Amino acid sequence: MNILEHLRTSHTLYALGVCSYDTLLPQMSEGQRIGAAKRVAQARSVLVTVVPYPPDTTHGNLSIYARGRDYHTVLGDRLEAAADTLRTLYPDHTFAVLVDDSPIPEVYAASCAGLGRIGTHGLLIHATYGSYVFIGTILTDLELPATGDAPSPCLMCDACRRACPVDLDKSRCLSALTQQGGTLDEEQTALVSAHPLIWGCDTCQLVCPLNRSVQNEPDPDFSQNRICSLSLSDLDGLTRKQFLAKYPDRAFTWRGPAPLRRNLTLKDHDKESQ
Repeated sequence: MNILEHLRTSHTLYALGVCSYDTLLPQMSEGQRIGAAKRVAQARSVLVTVVPYPPDTTHGNLSIYARGRDYHTVLGDRLEAAADTLRTLYPDHTFAVLVDDSPIPEVYAASCAGLGRIGTHGLLIHATYGSYVFIGTILTDLELPATGDAPSPCLMCDACRRACPVDLDKSRCLSALTQQGGTLDEEQTALVSAHPLIWGCDTCQLVCPLNRSVQNEPDPDFSQNRICSLSLSDLDGLTRKQFLAKYPDRAFTWRGPAPLRRNLTLKDHDKESQ
């Protein structure tokens, strides 16, 4: 068993690949390069994992990815355990775990490592799990053989763009808008009011033809104890501290209850005006 297969099976990483750090440099800003160098001074390789979550289409107002445990915690813990294994095997090298808040262009790195296509919507599409995956990386100064080549494009059918209410405009992305703090402007308010979710957006994934036959891996961290919806009564009177205590280890809590309460209130007002 090679080291990648050992890490994959021992730490429940499902799919694991490697890309050269130099391959990513053209896709990285100066700030990203500086951020990566602070974590690993002379980076050589990036180990990339994808971990699937259930493509659950049960009715709810929370994005599918946010219904199980917080993937930052789950992937962070699993990758730290994998990094500890690598530190034992290669004590003279550095291994830095990065999940989401990362200087690494994760989707590009995953595709370069042979783990899937890059969709028009910007998400990774794995051959088995579709775009219903979380991505995590380990940045290292250890030279490892790459498992992929150039990134692969999707079918370019444009189904995601046609379905997206903002034409895949990142500056108006519904997923970002629902999570944005503070007061929304008039256009943002209209978009969120008309959106079926109060947190995140699944539209582009739901219409993607490459997601039609995805495999559902029942990972207990993401398939058990799921929360599909929240109501105003669930948030009533909660301070940020109380909210975090009521919903521990959930991806929809990082902004506190205020954006969720705002989004629910917008939808209630929209119903009353109809």
